[in-house]
Amino acid sequence: MDRSGIDNILEQLNAASALTSGVKKPVDNSAATEVDFGQTLKAAVDKVNDVQQKAGQLSRDFVSGESNADLHEVMVSLQKANVSFQSMVQVRNKLVTAYQEIMNMQV
Repeated sequence: MDRSGIDNILEQLNAASALTSGVKKPVDNSAATEVDFGQTLKAAVDKVNDVQQKAGQLSRDFVSGESNADLHEVMVSLQKANVSFQSMVQVRNKLVTAYQEIMNMQV
């Protein structure tokens, strides 16, 4: 996921948080770009999936002896896959918590 997409989503969440708390901050829309949250989330999940697929393939190749990959490379790729998956799980947990808080708000 590119950094500008994350920054834009965080800016939108901060603006929404400010509005719900009663503090209205002026928002500079001149430099803002449209970000489709669904597409950004799908791109992040796809990237995690790609990292896991690559690590799995590298591991299978190492075990079968088909690749010239060394153990160090296999272990690093497996750790990258694990870290990216754990990060995605944490983001999912934060999104679920935010959704639950929004659903519990009184209108």
